[in-house]
Amino acid sequence: MTLNAMNLARPVIIALGLLAFWQGIVVVSEAPPYILPPPLAVLETLIERIGELLPHAGITALEILLGLGLGTLLGGASALLIASFRPARRWLMPVLVVSQALPVFALAPILTLWLGYGLASKVAMATLIIYFPVTSAFYDGLRRVPQGWLELAQNMGGSRTAILRQIRIPAAMPAFGSGLRVATAVAPIGAVVGEWVGSSHGLGYLMLHANARLQIDMMFAALLVLAVISLTVFYLVDWTLKRAIRWRPEG
Repeated sequence: MTLNAMNLARPVIIALGLLAFWQGIVVVSEAPPYILPPPLAVLETLIERIGELLPHAGITALEILLGLGLGTLLGGASALLIASFRPARRWLMPVLVVSQALPVFALAPILTLWLGYGLASKVAMATLIIYFPVTSAFYDGLRRVPQGWLELAQNMGGSRTAILRQIRIPAAMPAFGSGLRVATAVAPIGAVVGEWVGSSHGLGYLMLHANARLQIDMMFAALLVLAVISLTVFYLVDWTLKRAIRWRPEG
């Protein structure tokens, strides 16, 4: 089997292995369907009710993407500000630490109260979760640029702006990419928790109502759709980063 064929087959093999493991747990534990439905029952529900699932999936995907975009922009701008201006570092770093000391889940009811039950509160939740890993990773990359590079650029007459744009930011991009990958992996948490707290749309809302009605197969079907969305967004971000940071080949 060629390398490309193996790369294509690997996700299928992993998915089939996980399904087999799931079915094995159902058989061994003899769990009733209202506790753990078998994979085939969930697949049947997914096919039968795909028309109901897709609109909710689109809303959750939009919340994740908007939160990811806003969190990345705010996190990148904050990291640049902290790294470039010492006074900003003294004021913003404590705020950054405090923002993570408070559990984001505890802020969900407050954000829902302030921003309402619509899209804004869910996007705000996703943005808060994404903001810290992007800011901390990018800032760490900016301050770990080899000092010799900076001294050489200064000796050659490079301005502070030129050094930031042409040396510090490119050198920090691998760290930024690592932070963005982590942020992408956790982005769905904010959207779904926000939907659990209060909403009338989205996969989190659908899962909550399915659980209340003991429609466990529907709840698992929504969970599978959420997993597909999360994996798709993650691999799209990963693919984009690999092509954007070409000067840092994969090991």
